[in-house]
Amino acid sequence: MNYVKSLLAAGAMSLVSLPAFAAQEVTWWDFLSGGDGVRMKALIERFNDEHPDITISGTTLEWGVPFYTKVRTSVAVGQGPDVMTYHLSRMPLGLEEEVLDTISEDDLAAAELSKEDFFPASIAAASDEKGALHAVPFDIHSIVLYVNKSYLEGSRFLDGDGNLTGIDNLEDFEEALALAKENGSSAPVSYATGDDGGTYRVFFTLLKQLGGELIVDGQVLPGDNMEKAAKAIEVMTRWHENGWQPEQAEYAASVALFTSGKSAFHMNGVWEVPTMVDMETKDTLGFDWGAVQIPNLMGTTATWADSHAFAIPAGTNMSPEKRKAVMTVIGWMEKNSLAWANAGHIPAYKPVANSDAFKEMEPNATYSSLAETAAYDPRSAIAGVASPVYDAAINIISPAMHGYMDPQQAAEQIKSELQSKLQ
Repeated sequence: MNYVKSLLAAGAMSLVSLPAFAAQEVTWWDFLSGGDGVRMKALIERFNDEHPDITISGTTLEWGVPFYTKVRTSVAVGQGPDVMTYHLSRMPLGLEEEVLDTISEDDLAAAELSKEDFFPASIAAASDEKGALHAVPFDIHSIVLYVNKSYLEGSRFLDGDGNLTGIDNLEDFEEALALAKENGSSAPVSYATGDDGGTYRVFFTLLKQLGGELIVDGQVLPGDNMEKAAKAIEVMTRWHENGWQPEQAEYAASVALFTSGKSAFHMNGVWEVPTMVDMETKDTLGFDWGAVQIPNLMGTTATWADSHAFAIPAGTNMSPEKRKAVMTVIGWMEKNSLAWANAGHIPAYKPVANSDAFKEMEPNATYSSLAETAAYDPRSAIAGVASPVYDAAINIISPAMHGYMDPQQAAEQIKSELQSKLQ
């Protein structure tokens, strides 16, 4: 009996002396602030609560150039994170700088995902020219058309349910703008006319709707794309000349024009949906509003779009166990992206985008059709967030539409300026 007790005691001691199972710690970087940051932190907290074997250790860095500079530097010295958020519009530059790892079919399988789970446009934007995947799309965020319905009451532009209707081309839209001005709107269509992002996104949308391309095979505005760019700038200039859009409006001012009831329409990203929802909930908006996909104004259905995505930095040399943990994180985020959609985004993961829960989420469900015709930035190292094409918008397109050069001159200057960046 004493011998048995001794064996049991020894066994117990050996179990106690075994090291505890170590959770995989996943180092995470993002650039998400404001409402996006709050939502992402909540998702990370939920993941950590549900996964005792994996812990996300998150850090939020400054959005834009500072973030991507930090990524480039960290990869160069081998001190990058295990996973990071990434704009798909920056993919070409990221590939040129060799800062992005390849995400294989086995990686996707570890996350219980496949390419077929995502909208084709987002997968194409996340892949290199040979089709290899370098990021997993998380959302599709685009500009949409916000509507203050009070300026359209009793007109042909609202149907019996109060929904926007009857805007099938540019002539229709400009008729609605003229009507809104007659009805007292001081800025019938507001967008950030004095800001690089707002100006670029509207210009690029009009260009794509004209069937145009900004950069093709390293050439800026080749062939008849010059004329299409001039046409897009001409439209924006006419909106200015007719007093339909604000002059040199910074981003915050353009939003305020709409939320204060001075604009009938507002062209801006889906990320402002929470602003409208919050104000409506607090009864501080003062009018009935909606948000729809940018109508087909120029002949082709297309809208500027980008995606937040998850990427793995190059050269991490992580263990198979760590990589599986990273892909588990990505897979979980995709399957729980309905919470992220509350920020106005469209889930890139189709099982969530096609779910009944998302179809009941308004106004997201109304404009979700844009996921099928999303127009991502050109596949060029000088395009994407905080890039030379954005610089051209504020330095050339914005002055042109305010009357400082004609549209054709502006298109020629865009070609010259951007082409010099590609030499």
